[in-house]
Amino acid sequence: MQRYALFLIVLPVFALDQWTKRLVVDRLAGGEPVRVFSWLSLVYGRNTGGLFGIMSHHSAGSLVFLVIPLAIIAGLIYYLAAFRVPLWTRLSLTFVLSGAVGNIYDRIYYGSVVDFILLHYKGFQWPAFNVADSSITFGIGLWLLTQLFLKEGTRRTGSRSRAT
Repeated sequence: MQRYALFLIVLPVFALDQWTKRLVVDRLAGGEPVRVFSWLSLVYGRNTGGLFGIMSHHSAGSLVFLVIPLAIIAGLIYYLAAFRVPLWTRLSLTFVLSGAVGNIYDRIYYGSVVDFILLHYKGFQWPAFNVADSSITFGIGLWLLTQLFLKEGTRRTGSRSRAT
């Protein structure tokens, strides 16, 4: 039962993601970017494609970035429920799942994802992103660290043998 407690991360991350996107849509749509720091601005943007707007102008882009994230979400839920995954790995994959749920919600209900966090410094500008993207990035980074530095194995639920 304890391993399902991490799914409680999904709801707060999803809620924060949707709340911040709603604020941006209500207050920044059609407006100028708001500079927060010299290196950070809030902007209103919509992404119909994938990472960095990939395939945003391609007719299949919307379908591809609807089907693939749904498959990833289903796979993560199955993996986290069916296997005894070490705590840090489970935590990292739950953050990935949380962000994926936030972005797929936008794609299903609005046809695109709202991006609003813009990092820039001395002429360099990173593509705009959102809370869900941050959760996915954090989760992937944490997962990479767990894979590099932790040697705990994953076991199938109900299984006594260890797989490495």
